[in-house]
Amino acid sequence: MNKIPSFTINHERLLRGIYVSRKDQIGTETITTFDIRMKEPNREPALHIGALHTIEHLAATYLRNDPEWRDRIVYWGPMGCLTGNYLLLRGDLASEDIVELMRRTFRFIADFEDEIPGAAPRDCGNYLLHDLPMARYEARRFLNEVLDCIGPDNLHYPV
Repeated sequence: MNKIPSFTINHERLLRGIYVSRKDQIGTETITTFDIRMKEPNREPALHIGALHTIEHLAATYLRNDPEWRDRIVYWGPMGCLTGNYLLLRGDLASEDIVELMRRTFRFIADFEDEIPGAAPRDCGNYLLHDLPMARYEARRFLNEVLDCIGPDNLHYPV
């Protein structure tokens, strides 16, 4: 069997950042999948699952309510390796196109102090698995250390 493209990325050199993972044609539309990498794979601890679950709820809620981007959001969800998230957007886009959107999203998470949207038994399949303080910490760290000073090495996969 052929490796899928995401398994051909050199994870030993991959930094935290925003990367175009793939682009797919669906009819006349292009769907761009972004790798929102919050942790350096295999070189730092993965995201705690409770924090990642909370980041998922907050980011998905924020993105689907963003006045500029909400109509282009297809999906936001965690990576199985627990080092980041995938964001699928309608449109043929580059990593640079969504830097400001990601800054706003992670600032929202870092500053969030209310009840987590959708974190009730009726709304979520694992409503007890949330960690808002750790989600805020991880979002603030990603914002300060990566998004606020992002460069080419954080926007394009290593070769």
